[in-house]
Amino acid sequence: MIQRLRDVGLRVTGPRLEVLRVLSSGEHLDVEAITNAARDRLGTLTSQAVYDMLRHFLDTGLVTKFDRPGWPAVFEIGDTPHQHALCVTCGQVVNISVTPEEIPRKRLRGWNLDSVEITFKGDCPDCR
Repeated sequence: MIQRLRDVGLRVTGPRLEVLRVLSSGEHLDVEAITNAARDRLGTLTSQAVYDMLRHFLDTGLVTKFDRPGWPAVFEIGDTPHQHALCVTCGQVVNISVTPEEIPRKRLRGWNLDSVEITFKGDCPDCR
């Protein structure tokens, strides 16, 4: 994680490393969850500081943000492209791998796609 911060030109600090460590759990976490988890190890950390770090991480591509209508946005390490499934009842988010071959391109003739964002919405197994 130290090298990842350096590679994108960000100063290496204890709070930045801790926030990245929390996000490396693989879960989709909102600012409150990130702040609480990092604060448990650091002793002190404000939500505003986490927002500021996440803004820098987003700007440099270290993390990605997933907006959940009706719930706070969640963040995750931005390493591999993937899609999301969102539970419309509880807000749970899970990663879904969709290969380029599975993306319908029939109506996109002539397009040069840079990225694809697909969100599957429904009820998770716990909410069905």
